[in-house]
Amino acid sequence: MKINLLRTAFLSLSVFAVSICLQAQTSSSDARVSGRLTDPSGSGIGGVRITAQLENSVGARVWPARSGEDGSYLLIIPPGRYRLHFERAAFVTRDITLDLAPSENRTLDLRLELETLSASVVVTAQPQPTPLQQTTAPVTVLTQQDLEAHQFLSLADALLFVPGVAIGRNNAEGGLTSVFLNGGNSDFTKVLVDGAPINVPGGAVDFSNLTLDDIDKVEIVRGAESALYGTDAVSGVIQLISHQGTTRIPIASFNTEGGNFSSVRGGAQLSGLLGAFDYSAAGSYFRTDGQGPNDAFLNRSLSGNFGYKFTANNQLRLSLRNNDSGAGIPGQTVFTPPSLHQGYVLHAFEANARWDFSTTSRWHHEISGSEAYNWQHSYNPQQSFFATDPNAFCPQTNPSAVATKEFCDFTYDSLFQYNRASVQAQSTYLQKDFAFTAGYQYEIENGGIYFLEAGHVRRNNQAGFLDFRYSPFSRISLNAGVRAEDNQFFGTRVVPRAGLSALLHSANGSLGDTRFRFFYGQGIKEPRFDQLYDDQFGDFGNPHLKPESSKDWTAAFEQKLSGDRILVSAEYFYTSFYNIVSFAFCTPNPPPLTGNTCDITFPNAPPDFGYYFNTDRALARGTNLSVQAHPLSWLFLVANYSYDDTRILAAPNSSDPTQQPGDHLTRRPVNSGSLSLDAAWRNFSFSLSSYFTGIRTDNDFLGLGFNHDPGYARFDVATRYNVGHGVSFYARATNLFDKFYQDALGYPALGRDIRLGLNYRFSGHN
Repeated sequence: MKINLLRTAFLSLSVFAVSICLQAQTSSSDARVSGRLTDPSGSGIGGVRITAQLENSVGARVWPARSGEDGSYLLIIPPGRYRLHFERAAFVTRDITLDLAPSENRTLDLRLELETLSASVVVTAQPQPTPLQQTTAPVTVLTQQDLEAHQFLSLADALLFVPGVAIGRNNAEGGLTSVFLNGGNSDFTKVLVDGAPINVPGGAVDFSNLTLDDIDKVEIVRGAESALYGTDAVSGVIQLISHQGTTRIPIASFNTEGGNFSSVRGGAQLSGLLGAFDYSAAGSYFRTDGQGPNDAFLNRSLSGNFGYKFTANNQLRLSLRNNDSGAGIPGQTVFTPPSLHQGYVLHAFEANARWDFSTTSRWHHEISGSEAYNWQHSYNPQQSFFATDPNAFCPQTNPSAVATKEFCDFTYDSLFQYNRASVQAQSTYLQKDFAFTAGYQYEIENGGIYFLEAGHVRRNNQAGFLDFRYSPFSRISLNAGVRAEDNQFFGTRVVPRAGLSALLHSANGSLGDTRFRFFYGQGIKEPRFDQLYDDQFGDFGNPHLKPESSKDWTAAFEQKLSGDRILVSAEYFYTSFYNIVSFAFCTPNPPPLTGNTCDITFPNAPPDFGYYFNTDRALARGTNLSVQAHPLSWLFLVANYSYDDTRILAAPNSSDPTQQPGDHLTRRPVNSGSLSLDAAWRNFSFSLSSYFTGIRTDNDFLGLGFNHDPGYARFDVATRYNVGHGVSFYARATNLFDKFYQDALGYPALGRDIRLGLNYRFSGHN
């Protein structure tokens, strides 16, 4: 009897509670917003944080929600006009304004685009922005936080702390600066600024005046990527990605600094949103007297990035960058007196316009056009020293020139002008586990080289490429691509690439995720103009040269440890370089033989002449190791080590005694590495960085017999204190212990360089 009474009471209470809930629901005037959030491939995005707040009501209540694993979400809020905010790491945030009536049920499905400036999204390694874990080639990403923590001003300074990178500088400031990636030559790395290639045709990028103004991210892809980027991408690709405006109330910053060597620098940046138009612009000025005679350097930079969104999936973007610099070049002052009148002026301009749009939820398209202009003027109008040895053929031409036994300060005036312009169109089909891209590129290259017989030279190229990405399982991503490059001189070459990214172990805790990558690619580099055309010295260009080429494969592991606080990565690479262009002097064979030592003939050819051949072969093999640790919330550590065993396999025309079969390639250390410590506590931040390199093969080119650069270790420190109200003071010291070293034999690097500065930043908001 008691049990039946309890059951009846419980049933009555349940019915009463349900009726109350139903009555509350039917009488409620709350509106319901629901939908599904997807990525560009159509897959649901889980973990998106959604907030709703009454528009124009500062301090009003915020209604939160979070999307499920399939991307679905639900918000129940009172009627009104709301601003909905959708946010998740690696995706572009979206803001939507809705007017909701009482009891309204609104369906709002959104596609969130990948955030190209995120450290977990890679733009350069695939035709479309791709999550880092799905890329198959090894990639290093330098974010805005990385660049600001170390207060890097130039790209070369930042790359010094990237695995697999070596730097060569022919002056302390402003001289020719070269980058060697994974053992390749300096002209084997393709460099992009917002998609615009800036290599001179068939040549290298001079990094001497390439600043980081308005740059939010740098991506370094190691491995042959000619299947995507064509010529020059033999050892890898480096891309600079500019800042974009994101706030309706603009962000503005101003900085000024000064230091020893009479150095001064100032800069400003402004970015924001005007409706559907975003903008970002920056400029800087830097001048230093340098550490010795004729060592001054002046660099000015202007940049801009502008975009307009017709819709979320239809937008235009224009990016511009201009660098002008002038430097005194004292020369190899380790061995010779300084050259007091030698100088180098570099003007580099890049522009890229891009239209991204979608015709359906699956089809994404991109049409772009880019142009890069490079003007290099190197000169020495007056002799500073001469050789007393008559066999040096360097008599005194300036009464104030200094006498030396055998060194000569030659006078000269050389001018190089290059222009490359291209248009590219590509279409990508995306679905959950598959992506397919087809593209076409047409490029025009122009050159004006002072010593060629032809005053103006030109080359037209075109290419078509295909790229596939497939994920048969959630833990595996496969990639394959191919490009047919049609060059006006060497004809058509087909280069492939293929790769795998596999999550072997997924877990949290002391032993976290384990990922394996494998990548294979082939690279090509077109010959330079001066190798193709005749010069004014009686040497002949070879229009039948083949492209310099590479075959490259890489195997890499990544391991997360200690609850993802530690990331250990290791990669092994092996690259063979072949068809490398060499130069030979062709002389007549002694009688009774006929012809010449090169076994080639030309109509009306002189007895002696120079010619270019595809003769040389080399290899680079080694390991790049990296450890990133985040032991405390305010402390971040990064350690890198590179072992790069380059070897020359064949060089029959080389006259350089240091570049014979079996030798290491010039200025590429076998051992190098770096260690960085970044700490941030409340208003104070501190960074300590060290870089070391072992001995490097080099040549003094003065006949002194020196053939190696000694190894060295360098330490840098940077610190910042935020006073408040947007004001901060900062200081940095490069080469803290004033170490004497050379990145190129005979050219002393900059000594201890201390700068103190002030920055004001007005943080914009929406």
